[in-house]
Amino acid sequence: MNASLLAACLWALGATLIAMGPTRWHWRAAWVLIGTGVPLLGWVTLQNGPWVGLLVLAGGMSVLRWPLIFLLRRLRGHGRDTH
Repeated sequence: MNASLLAACLWALGATLIAMGPTRWHWRAAWVLIGTGVPLLGWVTLQNGPWVGLLVLAGGMSVLRWPLIFLLRRLRGHGRDTH
C-alpha cells in the first residue's frame, strides 16, 4: 500500500470518528474533510490511476453524502428559497 492510499484510509478513519462525535461538529468537520479530501483524491488518482481514484471518490461521496445532497438540491433549485 502506497502513501496516498494510506492517507486515504486515515482520512476515512478520521471521518468515521467525526461522525461518531457530537452533531454540532458535523458541518464544520465536513468543510475540513472536503478541503483535505479533494487534494487527497488527486494524489490517489495520480499515483494509482483513475479506477482507484473513482473508488476513493465513491467512498468520499458516501461519507459526505449530506453536503452532496444539499449541493444537488441547490443546483436543481429545490434548496432554500432565495426570494
